[in-house]
Amino acid sequence: MSGFGHTSGYTKARTKEPSKYTTVRLVIEGEHFEVLVNPDSALSFKQGKNVEASQVIVVDEVFSDSNKGLRVGVEKLRKYFQTEDEAMVALEILKRGELNLTQEQRKRLTDEKRKAVIAIISKNFVDPKTMLPHPPLRIDQAMQEARVAIDPFQDANEQTKLVIDKLRTILPLKSEKIRLQVKVPAQYSGQAIGVLKNFGEIHKEEWGADGTLSAIVEIPAGGQPSLLDRLGSTTKGAAQVTIVK
Repeated sequence: MSGFGHTSGYTKARTKEPSKYTTVRLVIEGEHFEVLVNPDSALSFKQGKNVEASQVIVVDEVFSDSNKGLRVGVEKLRKYFQTEDEAMVALEILKRGELNLTQEQRKRLTDEKRKAVIAIISKNFVDPKTMLPHPPLRIDQAMQEARVAIDPFQDANEQTKLVIDKLRTILPLKSEKIRLQVKVPAQYSGQAIGVLKNFGEIHKEEWGADGTLSAIVEIPAGGQPSLLDRLGSTTKGAAQVTIVK
């Protein structure tokens, strides 16, 4: 375990490259605990990816304020973590604490979540005048006009509900489902059934003696163009698709 003087692995790391690292912070009963981490590997760890803690934690030292280099004393470590081992405490903070994202990470995560929300809207809603999905660019522009703020951590489906409420005054949106009758030759039926299940709910599924597939699938109206493209690619244009009234 590292000593408690101010000359530490942390000090050397910060002096060498101060903008390279960020922190994971944990607050217990008003007491602050921080560990210094590598931003990208820490984010991967927090997202549940297979990353070793040794690749995340820069130094096995625990701080109350890492910017000022203020270390946590052994008494507080014993009180709140039942150990003086800073390596063990650092791991606990990494698991339970909140990652302080870099600006680049926050922007990247926000952009990814924004695209996910736009994709959900495009798939599940249509323009009631044309019964076609709005182009992603138009949805994005409407979100900007409505000043929609995207939370990089909140579930995209949950955020979509809030976004839709804000967009309705700007963008005509209608949630509509359609049923399609799909017929696929035997050589493509195995792949096609997987495509249909990914796009919607199958209400009827019949298999011919020769392996041909006939199915009725219900999908969001906005998802029809994407489904037709996917089926066309999967079956080399051999799929027959008709709207069921």
